[in-house]
Amino acid sequence: MIFSASTTHALRALAWIATHAAGEAVLGRDLARHLKIPPDYLSKVLATLARSGVLSARRGARGGYRLARGPERIRLLDVVMPFEGARAKPGCLLRPERPCRDSGACSAHSSWGGVKNAYREFLEKTTLADIRGGM
Repeated sequence: MIFSASTTHALRALAWIATHAAGEAVLGRDLARHLKIPPDYLSKVLATLARSGVLSARRGARGGYRLARGPERIRLLDVVMPFEGARAKPGCLLRPERPCRDSGACSAHSSWGGVKNAYREFLEKTTLADIRGGM
């Protein structure tokens, strides 16, 4: 697994919301039941997404979670960053405290650079619209 469980649950939940909600609010407990994720755990994941601006949350009647903007405008990087932090933008493979660069490169640089760049490009260019519904 590339991502933490929280990130994976966030991606699954958002892919489902992007396909099925059509702008309607989704209750966290219904989403948890559908995705077979413990409701308390998913609630924390959804709250993190709401704080980061990916979801909007509303309490009460007609409340629930909905995408804060269209799925074509939410990059996977927007979803991954709140959970993975700096790991979403990896640096040097052998010296993670340093940025990955050509000058003073580590012995893994030539192999790692291409993987790192493809990973970063995937997160920056892929949107929820690209992955919606895929379960």
